[in-house]
Amino acid sequence: MKLSDSLRDKFKAPLGVLLPENQTSKENIKKHLSENSLLITVGDRTTEKMIDFGLIPSLQIIDGQEKREKREPPKLANATELTVDNPAAEITPQSVSAIKTALTLKPPVRLFVNGEEDLLVLPVCVHAPENAVVMYGQPNEGLVIVTITPEIRNKAQSLLDLME
Repeated sequence: MKLSDSLRDKFKAPLGVLLPENQTSKENIKKHLSENSLLITVGDRTTEKMIDFGLIPSLQIIDGQEKREKREPPKLANATELTVDNPAAEITPQSVSAIKTALTLKPPVRLFVNGEEDLLVLPVCVHAPENAVVMYGQPNEGLVIVTITPEIRNKAQSLLDLME
């Protein structure tokens, strides 16, 4: 599935709560997590920030880049690692399959994307279990925190359905 240029603006709206950059503290993030929340991060900086806070994401989706610049992936020991190819502005069937597989494995699981991971937030929101918490960065704005509900699942699926 490809994201056409005409749809880009629709995909920029945060799916959940936008925590401004200057309020992204461990305390503020923990307010959005329940005792047994399954934490999923999409993006290198978001993943690294959670690990630094001691909040180890069960599923981490990274691409070794931040704002199109190569970077060192966040450090993490004992993670199961999967790799998938996913070109920019696309969601491949292999990526969706890898996300589904990753959600069945013993955490933590790191999905390394050759290409771009940004749009993978959508299939994550469709396939993550109820009440999982998905976090991703909103460039130059802050951190988006999404709790998975039927409404969020439907919204993410609607956006996926717009892609070609």
